[in-house]
Amino acid sequence: MDDSKAPLWGRIADNVASLTPENPYRTQEDKPRLLIVGAGMMGREHLRVSQRLGWAEVQGVVDPFDGSIDWAQSDWALLSSRPLQVYADLREACLDSAVDAIVICSPNHTHYETLQIVCESGKPILLEKPMATTLTDAMEMVRLARSYPSVIQLGMQYRFKAQYVEALFEIQAQASLGAVKTIAMSEYRPPFLDKVNQWNKFNRHSGGTLVEKCCHYFDLMNVIAASRPKKVYASGGRGVNFLDFEWQGELSDIDDHAMVIIDYDNGIRASFTLNMFCQELYEELVVVGECGRLVASEQASFHPDTPSEARLQVEVPGHPAYRPQGVGYPPWIEETGHYGATFFEHIAFHQQLAGETVDAATPQQALWSLIVASAAQHSLAMGQAVEVAAFCAQEGAGDFFEGHQVD
Repeated sequence: MDDSKAPLWGRIADNVASLTPENPYRTQEDKPRLLIVGAGMMGREHLRVSQRLGWAEVQGVVDPFDGSIDWAQSDWALLSSRPLQVYADLREACLDSAVDAIVICSPNHTHYETLQIVCESGKPILLEKPMATTLTDAMEMVRLARSYPSVIQLGMQYRFKAQYVEALFEIQAQASLGAVKTIAMSEYRPPFLDKVNQWNKFNRHSGGTLVEKCCHYFDLMNVIAASRPKKVYASGGRGVNFLDFEWQGELSDIDDHAMVIIDYDNGIRASFTLNMFCQELYEELVVVGECGRLVASEQASFHPDTPSEARLQVEVPGHPAYRPQGVGYPPWIEETGHYGATFFEHIAFHQQLAGETVDAATPQQALWSLIVASAAQHSLAMGQAVEVAAFCAQEGAGDFFEGHQVD
């Protein structure tokens, strides 16, 4: 495929250039064999990414829903001539000696119970976001991870989106903006997609919109702020989507828009805006520091054959990206899912298997994103600002909050 039209810039160009046939992960004979737990939309994306990247084999999948298995097998037939092994039992699958590493992408409310079973294997784990739907469960998962003998990587793949890779590099490594003062993120997008048993239409299964959809963004904001959140205020609700939606006799209660304000201990102020009744996808990160402003944006779509357009602007005198420039991955990477973010998330996972240090999210960092998201969800429900320290104490995460900083 001709990648000459793919916009490449800075760190992205370096990352893509490293994907040569001589890469040791691609050419090794004994590739790690993955078990995919959950064969829904994200599970099938992980199948697709694993085959396009070529650094691992897929040993098999496990999922209690026959429909998801059927979809996964159909997708797999387009990716490989090998049969896809289907396991009937999660514990048996994890303990199979043919499995080297495990990717968990089951529905949100199953993550806690699933991780407890998977951890019996002692094998490396990639756990999709959000880590849990409650802080109580998340705290137990962090405690488990502290003594776990192998890697547990959290699926905050937005860290690997092209525009955010470049933005974090400019803000942190290059210090292009000087000291950061404000952070603003926004997402405008269509409604939640259909999932198995429509679990994402209900707060008790998803954790709420600000947990399910927005923990990615709160993770990025925490990384940029590099400080503990002090106070969170959120306003939002249900304006357009699923107002009369019912599944098995239960009415949907999922929110479709919100605005969130976060005060951090170090004085940085942040905001987040979400709207989920738009026709197309648009994301934007605006960070302002002593020296200027950075804008990272992406225009995308759920419509097939519509490529994303990501841009970066570093509005600092003399900076080569003072005027917006295109950033992104080649099409063959972007089309694997999440505009290439999952592809590089897999690279980070395999690098960790080889003992390398990467910037992927740890269980502790995932907990920080969940703390902000849960505080915002609580604020939205209560209609008042939330003091994060008091909220964490109330939800069983007080010791963690007092004893740790955002890293």
